[in-house]
Amino acid sequence: MDNREPRRNDWVEDAKAEVSGMAKGGMDHPSTKPVLAGAAIGALAGALLPVVTLPVGAIVGAGFAFYNRIKK
Repeated sequence: MDNREPRRNDWVEDAKAEVSGMAKGGMDHPSTKPVLAGAAIGALAGALLPVVTLPVGAIVGAGFAFYNRIKK
């Protein structure tokens, strides 16, 4: 028998709630600034790396920061 706790599969719901909160709360929401900082770091990496462009770096950086905010 497997006595481990089942994995949470509602990360999509968590992401929806977080995006909704960020949209409503704007810069006052606790996730907005870290996600924007991740986008800035990703854009900087995109500017420095020859294969990655600025928009791709910004999207990846924001996505990584957002994922770190919603994972549990």
